[in-house]
Amino acid sequence: MRHMLKGRKLRRTTAHRQALLRNLVTSLIDKERVTTTTAKAKEARPLAEKMITLGKAGTLHARRQALQVLYKESTAVRLFDVVAPRFSERPGGYTRIIKLGPRKGDGAEMAVLELLGAEYKKRDKKKKDEKSAKPKPAKAAKPAKPAKAPKPSKPAR
Repeated sequence: MRHMLKGRKLRRTTAHRQALLRNLVTSLIDKERVTTTTAKAKEARPLAEKMITLGKAGTLHARRQALQVLYKESTAVRLFDVVAPRFSERPGGYTRIIKLGPRKGDGAEMAVLELLGAEYKKRDKKKKDEKSAKPKPAKAAKPAKPAKAPKPSKPAR
């Protein structure tokens, strides 16, 4: 029976696994979106949610606790000043996992772990009408190149 065996080992030692998850959470708070395997995303999600909850507390103690997990001090500042206030009214569920399908090299299931409110924004493509509406500057006419003389043919042997 699997009593008290919560979590995935991800085929890593304890120190390696903790470093991996800390790196994922640090990148998630910095970039607001991380592409990784589904298993890693599911493991990193609770840690990321705890960091945002600490950010919502906003106390000095919470800041020190967050700095124990996050690798960059600038990320902790961003967590407390930018990310946490965005979720001040929300009681939990700050992240989402979007499954992408298998990775090309080894077939591992991939997923995007992202903070809510970091939805993908499509860029507006320039329409052909806008391109043709702008007048193109006329190019100056180039002088004609003189025609090359034909090469003499080689004598037959």
